[in-house]
Amino acid sequence: MRGGEELDGFEGEASSTSMISGASSPYQPTTEPVSQRRGLAGLRCDPDYLRGALGRLKVAQVILALIAFICIETIMECSPCEGLYFFEFVSCSAFVVTGVLLILFSLNLHMRIPQINWSLTDLVNTGLSTFFFFIASIVLAALNHKTGAEIAAVIFGFLATAAYAVSTFLAVQKWRVSIRQQSANDYIRARTESRDVDGRPEIQRLDT
Repeated sequence: MRGGEELDGFEGEASSTSMISGASSPYQPTTEPVSQRRGLAGLRCDPDYLRGALGRLKVAQVILALIAFICIETIMECSPCEGLYFFEFVSCSAFVVTGVLLILFSLNLHMRIPQINWSLTDLVNTGLSTFFFFIASIVLAALNHKTGAEIAAVIFGFLATAAYAVSTFLAVQKWRVSIRQQSANDYIRARTESRDVDGRPEIQRLDT
């Protein structure tokens, strides 16, 4: 009997010791969900964005800007060359920036950087691209030598301008909707906080 009591006491001490050591041990099993771990392995394409109007326009803008850039690069001689260089810069810049935004939006990478207002960023990009593509196309049309590459570059430049203009209009609409939603959320939050204050008279006494 005594041996059984000593054995029970030993097991109780061992279990309590293991609980204490387990609680104080820095090597605790992780409880982080797998879905919260961010990495490149979790990337996936968003087909809804690519099938939408903004996604299709982004793809069209990237293609048109790339074709316009390729056309302007095939020109070997120019005089004067300022219009050609300006068109080359605009088409290359639009292709790179729009391509990066397309990757971010289609893979939902922009959701991982909520500090940036992506609606406003997209609006600024499409607005500036519309303006500069329009100016560059007009300048190249006025200063070109009627070669096939120059005419093709001008045509694709105006097509890119139209695509960016439509995207700018849609981006303005989307930006306005986001501003209204943010204002509505701020209003609801303010009403909720005011109701909480009204329901707690001790806070009102402290304020007075």
